[in-house]
Amino acid sequence: MTDVLSALDETFLELEELEPGALMNIGAIMVFDPVPDGGTPTLPELRATRLEQLGQLPRFTQRLSSTRTGRFARPRWEPADQFDVADHVYQASLPAPGGDRELFEWTGKYFSHPLDRTKPLWELVLIEGLENGRWALASKIHHCLVDGVGSTGMMDVTMSRSPEGGPPVVEAPWVVPDGESSHHRVEPAAQAAKAGAQAGTAVVHAALHPRDALERSRSLASLIVRELLIGAARTSLNVPIGQDRRFTVVRAQLADFKEIGHRLGGTVNDVALAACASGLRHLLVERGEELPGHGLRAMVPVNVRDASDRSRTGNRVSSVFVDLPVAEPRAEVRLRQIHEATSQLAASKAATAPTTLLDLTELAPPVVVRAALARTAFSTRLFAVTITNIPGPRETLYAFGAPMREVHPIVPLAAEHAVGISIFSYDGLITFGLNADARTMHDLDVLAHGIESGIEELRVPSVREDSLPFT
Repeated sequence: MTDVLSALDETFLELEELEPGALMNIGAIMVFDPVPDGGTPTLPELRATRLEQLGQLPRFTQRLSSTRTGRFARPRWEPADQFDVADHVYQASLPAPGGDRELFEWTGKYFSHPLDRTKPLWELVLIEGLENGRWALASKIHHCLVDGVGSTGMMDVTMSRSPEGGPPVVEAPWVVPDGESSHHRVEPAAQAAKAGAQAGTAVVHAALHPRDALERSRSLASLIVRELLIGAARTSLNVPIGQDRRFTVVRAQLADFKEIGHRLGGTVNDVALAACASGLRHLLVERGEELPGHGLRAMVPVNVRDASDRSRTGNRVSSVFVDLPVAEPRAEVRLRQIHEATSQLAASKAATAPTTLLDLTELAPPVVVRAALARTAFSTRLFAVTITNIPGPRETLYAFGAPMREVHPIVPLAAEHAVGISIFSYDGLITFGLNADARTMHDLDVLAHGIESGIEELRVPSVREDSLPFT
């Protein structure tokens, strides 16, 4: 596990510096039933438990070497002076009655605030006051520290698979590989040597695998052409945003998505994207906007970690770009078109294009990375909305003996992207987390209702779109 931030990790820091409205924190609200003896765990119990877990989460006791990105050397992770778990684990209470409305309002306000870069970049909040005696944990982590897949892997460390607790089942240990120190500092000369080694590796790989190099070059060229010549349609979703957030969720059953995919053709991911397309269509129609005929382009992150990546920290993701057919009035046709598009993307290895871009930027000084990666990879010309889809644990997880019932995922917003959709499947439930700019997305409930209507139209064939609102 290297101590120097990668080009992509640093980019998430740079995005915040370029635009104050872009808060690059990922997170989740995890909702639990009451603990076995009733009520909720106490704050001292939560802090003690998290402190015990930090031995398997080495990055969580480290801070950035600089609060801002540098021109010629990337920030490093270094031990935090006088680390205190109380600086990161807090307690909050919802006003009565503690239902969805109160929880979502609290979530929007909580994710309106950046993390303190002088400290390790994470927080955990114990939320009391939920109806029916439930309680929740709110996790906020900066995107430079971990990606969505890595944060999901953390559940294997922080929770158990039985009410009795015991050691978690961890498929990929959160430990520093043998022979490496989590406190090792890499000096500029060593960074230069590392860059040279990476360049040499890239050259050797290209020589030994010319077909792979050609495919990756073509994918990168396609990405550049898409951004420069075939820009994404611009709508009211792509406007300047502030830091204040609005949040809500849509719930669905994983079994319904599997049945829809089996009956109409498509994967669970295709069905989820089709539901998002329905919601975005309803939103734009309600706003009286012209629907983009070529589709509304979504950036869909793709995990590209290989089996040997044991750290789960940092970011190793690529992206594919799917033009959601929001101008098509029939949900079944939208699903078919999305399935055709994602199948073509998979066959073309389109996800290698952003990976190639990241590989190239690893060889460039940070000042070049800022211009090339931060502004290009998250440009509104490249995509209009981010949609993440992360498969979570299939079985019930527990904390303090209480079963976790729901996970509400939160995806960050880049500059001029007013809404982001994060989809998380857990224990038979699929949850769409809608994170939005509070000022420009006052009608977030329209998007949520549109997603629900789109799911229902696919689930019940007799329901036609001309009977639904917002069409």
